[in-house]
Amino acid sequence: MADDLSTTIAEAARLLADAHDVTLLSHINPDADTLGSALAVGLALHRRGAAVRVAFGEPEIVPESLKALDTAGLLVHRDEVPEEPELLVVMDTGSLQRLGPLASRVERAKGPVIVIDHHVSNTRYGTLHCIDEHAEATALIALRVLDEMGVEVDEPIARCIYAGLVTDTGGFRKAGPAAHETAARLLQTGVDAYSVTRPLMDAHPFAYLGMLSRVLAKAELDERAAGGLGLVHAVVGMDDARDVRSEEVESVIDVVRSASEAEVAAVLKELRPGYWSVSLRAVGQVDVREVAQVLGGGGHRLAAGFTFDGAAEQVVAALKGALERVGS
Repeated sequence: MADDLSTTIAEAARLLADAHDVTLLSHINPDADTLGSALAVGLALHRRGAAVRVAFGEPEIVPESLKALDTAGLLVHRDEVPEEPELLVVMDTGSLQRLGPLASRVERAKGPVIVIDHHVSNTRYGTLHCIDEHAEATALIALRVLDEMGVEVDEPIARCIYAGLVTDTGGFRKAGPAAHETAARLLQTGVDAYSVTRPLMDAHPFAYLGMLSRVLAKAELDERAAGGLGLVHAVVGMDDARDVRSEEVESVIDVVRSASEAEVAAVLKELRPGYWSVSLRAVGQVDVREVAQVLGGGGHRLAAGFTFDGAAEQVVAALKGALERVGS
């Protein structure tokens, strides 16, 4: 496995080093890991003289908390992504579905499609797959590619990698020794951990408090769900989310999951009328990746998600059914 990954990373590094035009894609509703990984690699290629663009399918605008990572202006709107990319790199995206409106770019790519990811549920939709399900963040794999290319990892690049690492490990609560060693390396470049972490994890506009109070007031706990281990869920409708940024909506799961009576937490987020993106989290006994896969999604053992068409009640019913199916 390790030898195969090393070979694949070396091949990806060779393709990127020789590239003149590169498109890097992040998943819909991008977080710091997917966008930080793309921007880190994109910045390195940009400095080498390549034409570089970084994009994602949804939402329309870049999350405010992630804008500071784009020091070279590489982010473009999805409509500016070539229909037939010369070389395509897809970061932290387990399936084509997670690319949303940009999924067609994979099928139409003129050249190789490099997939860099750490999701065990990755469907291997590219032509070259740098996938390590044991990596705590995709950013760590992106860093390996940069090292293989001989890139100098300075503060702007290190900041992007650090952002992905700190968020995907829950502030290093889920990080192993190697991840902490990598963090130390990144900080030594001059990265200010507090200034990077605060906008990503600890700062919200005042409107967030109102949204959160409305959503949590409607949260429900079913202690019989998940084989008696418990499910807590909350619903963020379009009206609830009207005055807040996408990252505020994404962060609701971190509050809901704190309910000690439930093994599994879910947050339903309405992207458009009757269409939901659902975030799942588990404490340790339930593999929510398997639950998400039953419903057409994927992710990690303790953090996963899926999308669903229908009423909120139908989403919850389908989720409870999948929990019973996986637990049986």
